[in-house]
Amino acid sequence: MTAGGAPLDAGTLVPPGAAPVLRLLRSGPPRTRSEIAAETGLARSTVQARVDQLVAAGLVAPAGEAPSTGGRPPARVEFRPDARVVLAVDLGAAHGSVAVADLAGRALGSRSRALAIADGPGPVLDWVAEAAAELLAELGGAGGSAAGSTGVLVGAGVGLPGPVEHATGRPVRPPIMPGWDGVDVPGEVRARLVARGLAPGTGDLPVLVDNDVNLLALGEHASSWPAEEDLLFVKVATGVGAGVVSGGRLQRGAQGSAGDLGAVHVAGPGGAGAPGASDDGTTLEALASGTAVAARLRAQGRQARTSRDVVALVRAGDPLALDLVRQAGRDLGEVLSTCVNLLNPGALVVGGSLALAGEDLLAGVREVVYRRSTPLATRHLTIATPRAGADGALLGAALVVAQHLLDPA
Repeated sequence: MTAGGAPLDAGTLVPPGAAPVLRLLRSGPPRTRSEIAAETGLARSTVQARVDQLVAAGLVAPAGEAPSTGGRPPARVEFRPDARVVLAVDLGAAHGSVAVADLAGRALGSRSRALAIADGPGPVLDWVAEAAAELLAELGGAGGSAAGSTGVLVGAGVGLPGPVEHATGRPVRPPIMPGWDGVDVPGEVRARLVARGLAPGTGDLPVLVDNDVNLLALGEHASSWPAEEDLLFVKVATGVGAGVVSGGRLQRGAQGSAGDLGAVHVAGPGGAGAPGASDDGTTLEALASGTAVAARLRAQGRQARTSRDVVALVRAGDPLALDLVRQAGRDLGEVLSTCVNLLNPGALVVGGSLALAGEDLLAGVREVVYRRSTPLATRHLTIATPRAGADGALLGAALVVAQHLLDPA
């Protein structure tokens, strides 16, 4: 079995049969062996053996004693997220971020910089490997971390701003990533980490590559909406995309292209001012992305080339920018109302650089979604901006690797 082009080597990290016990310990507070047996349905002898294996692997550690009910107090054990470290990478159209995180997704150190994804995989991935080497050196090296000598790098997760074939981790005709089409990103990242002595020379290090919006959805769901089974995360920046969490799990679709909202055709005259528009309309990305709004502002004499330029104009109170961002929200709402009716999410989170404009974009989305979606679908729907902050994609990248390694099922 593969994931993102990487061999599934969880068996080398989690002892055979121990995943159910580890899953329980990862999900909550420390527990006694009796509590583990009661909650998993496993025999006491089996629990004892699995816990001993997990302790030997460094993934579980003693956590004090539970209150005594007569006799010797029972010992508790807990998941040890600092037992290993993973590399988390978030690459956007004009930025890059790299973090070293523990197995709970907590960043131990990070690097960020402005970069152009259009420069191609060579220079961009060279910087990723360089940043990883610096971070691991600061944290104690690839064979150890601030957590101790067991903090070995065991995997990497990479988010890209374009379509990714999930089974191979290769970008597929990404519109804003010239030179990346079909590139073996897992192999390229792995080779660079091996060359720097950060990964085993056997090439067994799992490298999982996904669309950045999927990782944003994972990070946002885990950090801010853990009790919400169904969440739709929409990123509005250079392009428009969505990550779909349904039944508590990320839904990628058959090939990994689920959530490609930017390619949705928006019919009618609403897109008359968009690049490539016709009387029949245009795509949502050409109509409502930060790039599209900036183009309309330039046509009206404003200095705007990126989403951040648009946000700056909105914050300065420019009336045209305010109107165009609100209209972009309405245009998004036209498509998102269909998504709400189809998926019935409990939370609709609108993020990305254009969402930094504040309530203006969100107000436009709410205006249309609440009007066009069914009352039942919107009865308990929350429409909000991200709560995970700028590091949501890094958290998602770390978590997808941890999940892959610790509980692939």
